[in-house]
Amino acid sequence: MESSAATHTDTLSRLDFPPAPATIGRDLTIVPAPEESVRARERTSVLARSLAFSDLLVSIVTCGVVALATGVAPAGSLALAATAGVALPFCMFAMGVYTVDELRAWASGVAEAPKSLVGALLFSWPIFGAAWFAGAPSAGFTAAAATIVALGATTSARGAVRAMLHRAKPLRQRTVIVGSGVVASQLFEKLSVHSQFGLVPVGLLDDDPHPNSSMNLPRLGSLGELPALLARGEADRVIIAFSRAGHDELLSCIRTCRDFEVSVDVVPRLFEFLDGARSLDNVGGLPLLSLGKPRFTRSSRVSKRGLDIVGATLLLALLLPTLVAIALAVKLTSRGPVLFRQPRVGAGGRTFNLIKFRSMYRDAEARKEELVELNDNPDGVMFKIRQDPRITAVGRWLRRFSLDELPQLINVVKGEMSLVGPRPLIPQESAALAEDWHARRLALRPGITGVWQVQGRSESPFDEMVRLDYQYVAGWSLARDVEILLATLPAVVSGRGAY
Repeated sequence: MESSAATHTDTLSRLDFPPAPATIGRDLTIVPAPEESVRARERTSVLARSLAFSDLLVSIVTCGVVALATGVAPAGSLALAATAGVALPFCMFAMGVYTVDELRAWASGVAEAPKSLVGALLFSWPIFGAAWFAGAPSAGFTAAAATIVALGATTSARGAVRAMLHRAKPLRQRTVIVGSGVVASQLFEKLSVHSQFGLVPVGLLDDDPHPNSSMNLPRLGSLGELPALLARGEADRVIIAFSRAGHDELLSCIRTCRDFEVSVDVVPRLFEFLDGARSLDNVGGLPLLSLGKPRFTRSSRVSKRGLDIVGATLLLALLLPTLVAIALAVKLTSRGPVLFRQPRVGAGGRTFNLIKFRSMYRDAEARKEELVELNDNPDGVMFKIRQDPRITAVGRWLRRFSLDELPQLINVVKGEMSLVGPRPLIPQESAALAEDWHARRLALRPGITGVWQVQGRSESPFDEMVRLDYQYVAGWSLARDVEILLATLPAVVSGRGAY
């Protein structure tokens, strides 16, 4: 990492820049950044244009095909397709779907789902008018079909656009971390694992570097070096992560980043508790981030249980052929039962038997002791081996896409689990929760998926998983459950952290 960063810096210093520099603050010369850096800083514009162009093309094709399929004449179908090509991007733009300044908007399209649904409703009206003028046998049916098909197709196309742009190296932002302590180390690890954000740590700045920093990053100097570093175009983004510098120094860093038009992020203090944060309030010009108190009313519990019953029942019905196929694959490829049952700790500390498809050989539990030294979790609580020899060939594939967890839908229907919730722990893991606040995670039923599933799956250490569960419970809402469900599929398909 250090050698690559040094090589990159040397390359920048040898570039021939135009001879007409500008100046800003402290008499520093702003040297125009190299072409790849300019593109990285403008990547949100690239994404917005790509999403809009994708919506335009897909809406024209899908609505034209639907019009022909519903009996609209070719000329009328062409007119309806042209209307769709104008109306859909406009409606999505009006709803803010192409506003992608946030990191989460760059990484995933989950947050845009509510905006897309409202945009699709707006889109259906001009399509209905176009279908009526085009002489469709049933303008209402044609408009409804075109809207539904276009919404599904454009959502999939946007996912493909993001996947393509995530692989574009020129759009990855070289990121400087201000700080060198524990939080800065965690940030470095997160950026290294979650490549979908497109942030590449290149070095750290700190006036008083932490002596126990475990980051394999070169130190680029003190905070006073930031203006010169940005002037040379060596960073596309700056993240401030708990430096021991004073308030004025950090505020100066933020101002410097804004002066150089470089994106800056700040890891907030007490970030462990901000998952349940409400709106940003203002008292006499002083911003306040309101956390509020957790409330599990009867209506909220009924709504969560209703989502569980309806969702799990529908999924069991839809996935029945898949469940049968998996059961046959497990049975025919290794000896032993199809299903694996294991005690887990549920809501209120009550124990239940979690159901999964068996993904290991029958003697897996007996061989656990001989494999203790291979445990990839240094905390000593959870037992995970990246290349576990006890996993069958079919089981490895099932785990890769979390298909082994599908029978847990039965646990959901029985009321032992929820679709979304804290991670279901085995009794030994639950016994390791020593802090009083750890018990808070037992206020809700454990889930098939949760924040821990979306954020890292098996790569999340035990203490971080507990913290994520606490944040989820403290800030629970039905909308949050829906958001996590929508984010689960991309996380599972990507296979990040699955083993």
